[in-house]
Amino acid sequence: MKRINSHILGIDQGDKVLFSDYEDGGPMWTGTDARESRTPIAFSEPFKTPPTIHLSMSMFDVDRVTNMRGDLHAENITVDGFDIVFRTWSDSRVARIRAAWMAIGELPSEDDWELY
Repeated sequence: MKRINSHILGIDQGDKVLFSDYEDGGPMWTGTDARESRTPIAFSEPFKTPPTIHLSMSMFDVDRVTNMRGDLHAENITVDGFDIVFRTWSDSRVARIRAAWMAIGELPSEDDWELY
């Protein structure tokens, strides 16, 4: 469990198309090996400490002939942003993915100060 020590709580959110490989024959659509898409996200303003990130797929478009395989998660979480990472593997063919994200965490306050 993550404890939030501040009385000032911030929530930032968004929705981002990670790729659209069907249109241009990209690797997620044509590949057969493990494939990865990494999309950087910047928060609208910095958090005080790295926030908790919630991700969900808000749209997916996959080939119906092959198995649907995917892994969606957040990496490199900082006070300024994070990376949305989507991976697929084997014979899965993914045309498009859109991910919804939400960041919840402490915000800086004008009352915050450090002696040294």
